[in-house]
Amino acid sequence: MKEGVDYYFNEKGLMVFTAGYHLRRGYCCKNKCKHCPWGFGKTKLKEKPGEDK
Repeated sequence: MKEGVDYYFNEKGLMVFTAGYHLRRGYCCKNKCKHCPWGFGKTKLKEKPGEDK
């Protein structure tokens, strides 16, 4: 693993994996990772009634 490519440290000093790392790993761990390329745990914005796109 290479810092800046596979991971970085956030302002709290925690290691955060990049989307590239997750893609190379090849599967979703279903832990709602910040950079999940599969979008696991991301909430979709719902339209409010009466709003048009």
